[in-house]
Amino acid sequence: MDLQLPTTTIGNYRSGSQRARVSTEPWAEANLYCPACESPKIDSLPTGTHAADFKCPVCASRYQLKSQRTKVGDRILDGAYAAMQRAITSDETPNLFLLHYKLPQLTVENVFLIPHFAFSMSCVEKRKALSPTARRAGYVGCYFALNRIPSDARIQIVQDGRPTSSSDVRSAYEKLRPLDKLNVKRRGWTLDVLNIVKSLNKTEFKLKEVYEHEDLLAKFHPDNAHIQPKIRQQLQELRDMKLVKFLGDGHYLLL
Repeated sequence: MDLQLPTTTIGNYRSGSQRARVSTEPWAEANLYCPACESPKIDSLPTGTHAADFKCPVCASRYQLKSQRTKVGDRILDGAYAAMQRAITSDETPNLFLLHYKLPQLTVENVFLIPHFAFSMSCVEKRKALSPTARRAGYVGCYFALNRIPSDARIQIVQDGRPTSSSDVRSAYEKLRPLDKLNVKRRGWTLDVLNIVKSLNKTEFKLKEVYEHEDLLAKFHPDNAHIQPKIRQQLQELRDMKLVKFLGDGHYLLL
């Protein structure tokens, strides 16, 4: 994998950020591969294609690329809230590549992938509507809260200038693929409970420790008045996915 952004596409752009912006998509097409299958490449889609930049020529998985010159933090700016809500609830979100590049070197420093089945409404933060005097008055945008996505679902492709092996990337993707079989609403619960389990930073944990985050889950799922039974149900889902193991007496092992 070549971590140098190409310069043949930058033309007369003088700004470093502009030069990087027009070279990240050609870099991705030349260097990225499909984590969902064995295809060694992904193909660019026509300019203006809704919500996707690339498509796998083998399995047809769709990918969107977002790039920035600062290291990716806990959240990233996205588009219209209503459009994202429709995409998630209808299960039409693409896989997302997040790329961090370095200036003025024009090098790729970090890339990670969020599988399309790792998005839920819990990770979407609604922004305030633009004021009546704004050019796009009333527009409501959103952020992706990446810290609400389980760390397992933030798959490193490049880390600190070092590529991860494609076999490790595909293995990480495959480990989470059972989420794709769940309906969207059920999947959102599973992801939220997994994120809480991961946030405990423990290999072994207790059911009561997950219960302590009941208020947060109630905030994310206000239509459910039976949070604790739902937590137990989702821990069973995670057990079936071989992400946790029951040890008995309210104790669990994170695999």
